[in-house]
Amino acid sequence: MTRRFPFFRFNPQTQKKLQRFRSIRRGYVSFLILATGVVLSIAGELLVNSRALVVRYDGHWYFPTYGRIHTGKEFGLDYAYEVNYRDLRARFAQEPAGRNWLLLPPVPYNPIENCYAGETFRPRPPEWGTKHFLGTDQINRDILARLVYGFRNALVFATAFILLTYLVGITIGCLMGYFGGWFDLLVQRLIEIWSNIPFLFVVIIVASIVPPGIGMNLGVLLFIVVLFSWTGMTYYMRSATYREKARDYVHAAQVLGAGTTRIIFKHILPNVLSTIVTFIPFTIASSISALTALDFLGFGLPPPTPSWGELLRQGTSNLQSPWIVASAFSALVLVLVLVTFIGEAIREAFDPKKFTTYQ
Repeated sequence: MTRRFPFFRFNPQTQKKLQRFRSIRRGYVSFLILATGVVLSIAGELLVNSRALVVRYDGHWYFPTYGRIHTGKEFGLDYAYEVNYRDLRARFAQEPAGRNWLLLPPVPYNPIENCYAGETFRPRPPEWGTKHFLGTDQINRDILARLVYGFRNALVFATAFILLTYLVGITIGCLMGYFGGWFDLLVQRLIEIWSNIPFLFVVIIVASIVPPGIGMNLGVLLFIVVLFSWTGMTYYMRSATYREKARDYVHAAQVLGAGTTRIIFKHILPNVLSTIVTFIPFTIASSISALTALDFLGFGLPPPTPSWGELLRQGTSNLQSPWIVASAFSALVLVLVLVTFIGEAIREAFDPKKFTTYQ
């Protein structure tokens, strides 16, 4: 019987694939770990942030985390810029108990602040007393905060990369496989020419000509990477569509007068969906690796944007402070291993030789 969910309805074939995926313990456990990390990164401000979660002051409640900026004067201090909630907590601790209080996140630092204002820039080792659990980098920023927010930036980049790459690659690949003939040959030649353009040189050129006010932001970087990454998916979709268009259900749809768009996206695409699904985890891994590599080379996200590649670059230039490179490298390896295990499990669970609509 088909299970019904509030927003999704899975057919028996999909249920078998999901059950098979769940039975592959390594991939399923990796998925749970990675999903937990994604959820925690989305709610990163509640765990890693220099703003207080809740402030109780003179009988009023404040929720600064997702609210407006509160100045020091609002809490009886003598400055008009944003209040330092760590100092405010220390001040409240000197007052009568229960009068005023605040609650800070477990890691009370944001990823771009100088945690030791007025002191020398130097890496500091992990210290639990100050809640620098992974230490600080060479300009006094908390490493754990930069890892958490860098992970979220990588997830945003990977998600947008998949959506755009698959949108372009699937559309062009399906058209090539469906129409064939001169259209297929022409697009193949254009793809071969386009694939020979050196990607890294284009990134360097764009980074040198982008105006300083704009910078190499996430949108510009994403556009460049997608521009040179959609061709791989095109060939897979071309082959799958070419194979599917010879089946009887496509001929029946043509006889019934279905249009090209309907045949491709309503009939052919659902039957090659398993091929697309198996590529998603590996695409995520490759996009995170690409972003990290570009940041490491200095052609990625602009400073002070948190990124794992920037931490790796700091770590390799400050080997006397091994906690920097060890933290970034461990986080990168862990995520890539988890994604690889998930991809292998999905590929096995969605294997068309085991689950197919043609039996």
